[in-house]
Amino acid sequence: MADSSNGKKVIEIDVSSDTVCPWCFVGKTNLDKAIEQSKDSFDFKVRWHPYFLNPSAPKEGVKKSDFFGQRFGAAQFDQMQSRMSQIFKGLGYDYDTAGLTGNSLDCHRLLTYAAKQGYEKQHALAGELFIN
Repeated sequence: MADSSNGKKVIEIDVSSDTVCPWCFVGKTNLDKAIEQSKDSFDFKVRWHPYFLNPSAPKEGVKKSDFFGQRFGAAQFDQMQSRMSQIFKGLGYDYDTAGLTGNSLDCHRLLTYAAKQGYEKQHALAGELFIN
């Protein structure tokens, strides 16, 4: 831990994540809560690194429900959807598999570019990419 210019300790966090991953969204949401609760005592430097959950996903996308059903099987998909719905509800969101999921290469490119503008901008962009 280093000291920042305001005398607070700096906590550096490296996150390997994919913006199409619902669990990564949960992790980012919880990380943001922890940062908010600790910001009076610490400064944070959060760096995002690419992780491709499904590197062969088509750029045009596929229906989430079809993708998850095929990847995990119908029974496990139903259990996963139920659990994710509970977790998202606890965070104040609705879990929805009606949309598309696809290749996240362009998201990772944007995050890499945003890091050059500053890690705060990169962290904020990560949140926007998860939501959209």
